[in-house]
Amino acid sequence: MAESKNIESQRRELNGVEYFDRGTLTGRDGRRYDRFAIHTHFIEVGENQAELVRRYVLPLSQPGDVLAFGAKVMAMCTGNVRTKDQVKPGFWAKLLAPRASETVAGIGMHDPYKLQLAIDMVGAPKVVFASIASAVTKLFGVKGVFYKIVGKDVAGIDGFYYRSSFERYKSLALINNTNAQELCDQLEKDTGIPVVLMDANDIDRNQLGKCADFPLTDDQIQDALNDNPSGQGDELTPFILIRPLK
Repeated sequence: MAESKNIESQRRELNGVEYFDRGTLTGRDGRRYDRFAIHTHFIEVGENQAELVRRYVLPLSQPGDVLAFGAKVMAMCTGNVRTKDQVKPGFWAKLLAPRASETVAGIGMHDPYKLQLAIDMVGAPKVVFASIASAVTKLFGVKGVFYKIVGKDVAGIDGFYYRSSFERYKSLALINNTNAQELCDQLEKDTGIPVVLMDANDIDRNQLGKCADFPLTDDQIQDALNDNPSGQGDELTPFILIRPLK
């Protein structure tokens, strides 16, 4: 389990909302960003994303701020999830899962349920081929081949994770939304704050999409979130308010 980034010296409260000041980062172009990790309740399946932003983000936001919205929470809000009883591991999942690697980010396919979900999404032939290619290339020190072959949708599966801080995620898998820009555009329309949808951990910061008029470039988004301010343990900070500094 990852160590929580929510340290007491960062804790703040404003307008009834608790958040953690993650400090200021300077990007490669010299622009600086304050980042505030907003603490929420455990967000369940079917909650309204706009209402969450109104409750937790707008009381803190200022003109010019932008919001990085966690992909896991968006999947919960839109119901883009699977439970273990909806996934039935078959022959290939049972055979290949014990041979898969496990990473500190918890995204490995070592769980037969998660591997079966990948098979359900992209088909057994692709998953089998990716597994063989990954095993071969690892002999030469090349990593990440499995996910390059199966694609970002499989790479974005989160959950069925026995080490999770939350019991809910041990029997629930979340799948990234494929209509990220549409969701971000609608969320900005509903709340007035520009939104980017992020699937981040301590290894990667994958940008799934952003609203059409998002004021930061993709490189600037990566710079502002370079240290994964959301964390990946038990932080409950899925919303990162980014404040570009002049």
